[in-house]
Amino acid sequence: MVHTLFYRFGVALFIGVLVGLQREADADDEADRSRKIFAGIRTFALLSLAGCTAAFVANELGQPWAFIGIFLLLGMLITAAYVITGMRGSVGMTTEVAAVIVVLAGALCFWDQLEIAVALGVVTTALLSFKLELHGFAARLTREDIVATLKFAIITAIILPVLPNQSFGPPPLDVLNPYKIWLMVVLISGISFLGYVLIKLVGSRQGIGLTGLLGGLVSSTAVTLSFSQRSQKEAQLAKPFALAILIAWTIMFGRVLVEVAVTNLPLLNVVWLPITVAGLAGMAYGMYLYFAPRTADAGGVAVSNPFELGPAITFGLLYGVILLVARAAQLYFGDTGVYLSSILSGLADVDAITLSMAELSSSGNLELSTAARAIVLATMSNTVVKGGIVLGSGSQALRRALWPGFLLILITGTVLAFII
Repeated sequence: MVHTLFYRFGVALFIGVLVGLQREADADDEADRSRKIFAGIRTFALLSLAGCTAAFVANELGQPWAFIGIFLLLGMLITAAYVITGMRGSVGMTTEVAAVIVVLAGALCFWDQLEIAVALGVVTTALLSFKLELHGFAARLTREDIVATLKFAIITAIILPVLPNQSFGPPPLDVLNPYKIWLMVVLISGISFLGYVLIKLVGSRQGIGLTGLLGGLVSSTAVTLSFSQRSQKEAQLAKPFALAILIAWTIMFGRVLVEVAVTNLPLLNVVWLPITVAGLAGMAYGMYLYFAPRTADAGGVAVSNPFELGPAITFGLLYGVILLVARAAQLYFGDTGVYLSSILSGLADVDAITLSMAELSSSGNLELSTAARAIVLATMSNTVVKGGIVLGSGSQALRRALWPGFLLILITGTVLAFII
C-alpha cells in the first residue's frame, strides 16, 4: 500500500512525539531533565521529521549521498549533545542512541516502510520505559543463565538449519526425521525457557500461586517436588502449596494443547475437549483452595535454568525413541500397543509422547482419535506420578488438601479419554 506524503510525515511526527514524551516523563524534574537528557518531546519530534525530510530531499535530488550527509550532520549534533551532558555528570548514552533510531525511523516513514518504523518507535519507547525492570532482570541473571541462553541460541540458529529434513529406512524407521526431532527439542526448550524468564522477571517470591503458574511452564514435576518437600517443614502452608501444585498441573494441560496446536492443528480439534475439561476440573478445585481459609502465602520455589545442552539432547533422544516405539507398537499391536506405550512414556515425560502422537497422526500413520486418546492417557499417567510424589514426600496436611483435586483430574481425564 502506497501512502500519501503527508501521511508518512505524520507517522514520523507521531514516532518522535512518542519517544520524546517518554524521555521527558523519565526525568524527575526540570533540573534533572536538563542534566540527564538533551532532547525532549519537541527535539525528538524534530529529529524524526528531519530523518523523513532527509530521505525526501535525497529522493528528489536522486542522490543518496544527500541523505547520508544530513544524517551525519544530525549525528554530529547528537554527539555534541552527548559530550555536553557527559560533562554535566551523565555518562549514559541511551537518549543519544534513541535519537539516532528516531532519525532512521523517520527516514523509513518516507520510504513507506511504516510498519517497521512504527515497530521501531514502539520498541524503543518500551525499552526506555522498562529501565528499572530490565536492570532488575539483568541483576538476577547468573553466568550460568547467560551460558544456557547462548546454548539455546546455538541449537536454534545453528544446529537446526543444518539437519537433514528427511526420514531414513522403512517402517517403523520412517518416523525418524532429524530435523523434526530437533525442532521439537527447540519447541519444548523454548516453552520452558519462557517460563524461567518470567520467573526471573517477577521473582520467585511473588506469591506461591504465581510461582506455581510460572513454574508449571518450566516443570510441573519440579514444582510438585519442591513444594511437597517444603510442606514437611511448613505444614501451615499446606493449602497454598496444594494450590501452587494444582496450578502447575493445570499448566501442564495448557502446554499439551499448545504443543498439539503448533504441530498438528487437526488433532487439536479432537484432543482439546478431554484435556480442557481435565484442566478445568483442576482449576475448579484450585478455586476452592484459593478461597478456603489459609495462612498467608510466603516464599517461592527454587527453579534453575531449564535449558542445558545435555538435557536437550536427552529429550531429543527420548522423543525419537518414543516416536519409534509408538510407531512399532501401532504396526505390530494396533491401538492397544499405542495406548500402552503412551501410558508408560507418560510416566517419564508428557511432552515427548504428545509430540510423538502429533507427528504420527500428522503423517497419516495414526488415527486422530487414537492419537488424542493416547495423549490423554499419557497426561493421566504423568499426573499419577506427580500424585505419587506428593504421597511419598509431602506432609499429611498437603496430601489431605490435594487428594480431592488429584482424583477429580484423574477421573475426569480417564473417562473422557474413552468417550472421544
